[in-house]
Amino acid sequence: MSIRKDAVAGQFYPAGSEEIEKTFNYYNDILDGQIDDKELLKMAPRAVIVPHAGYVYSGFTANIALRLLKNSPLSRVVVIGPSHRVYLKGTSVSDFELYETPLGPLPIDQASVKELIAKFDLRFQPDAHSEHSTEVQMPFIKRYLKDASVVELVYGDEDPRKLAKVIKYLLEDPHTAVVISTDLSHYYDIKKAKRLDSICLDAVDKLNSDELHQGCEACGKIGIEAMLSAAKKTGLHSQLLDYRTSADASSDESHVVGYMSAVFTE
Repeated sequence: MSIRKDAVAGQFYPAGSEEIEKTFNYYNDILDGQIDDKELLKMAPRAVIVPHAGYVYSGFTANIALRLLKNSPLSRVVVIGPSHRVYLKGTSVSDFELYETPLGPLPIDQASVKELIAKFDLRFQPDAHSEHSTEVQMPFIKRYLKDASVVELVYGDEDPRKLAKVIKYLLEDPHTAVVISTDLSHYYDIKKAKRLDSICLDAVDKLNSDELHQGCEACGKIGIEAMLSAAKKTGLHSQLLDYRTSADASSDESHVVGYMSAVFTE
């Protein structure tokens, strides 16, 4: 049986099941104590946007969105993220059978993989899948949707219009959710970072993909643009959930990375 082995466990997130459970419980204790609008915690997403840094920096932001997935009647989650280390023309879909996480393996939906390859001319480039932008989402999915299957898409030089068609097709199944992975600006001082990130946040809030090209520096901008396009075509609504920078964890405001999470609902 082919397994997509975890590549960044112990680096981006805890490698042990007990430690990672404690991490998720810590996030949820804070969230439950801080959220005044309890209705937000009942939202049932069709899609989410989440960050992909180490959990110490962006895990809380990601958890807010990914925890909401348990409110939806999902059997499959498709995780889409940018390739950071391998040049990739187009989009690769993971054709392994299982996806390893510290909380146990997730089955990869083989039928969906083959369907996407045939319908959208995708391919499987194995070296593109040792990718942290998608991997860091999988322990959350295993925690909140332990019986779901997953599909992993990693893109490089891709046309967002093509990716939008894939997302729109996936969302035709009410039991499928899409997870878009992205961080925001990188290594500016906090004042400039917040100014650049506000462009990304406003674009998501207004479902305005054109605004993304007016200064948004998200590393997963292609995925965001595709998601916004698909959301408009399928009548989804967006809501921002959280924004912060690495300075919230490190206190270093001279070179920060921005993180956001958002949810798309019917």
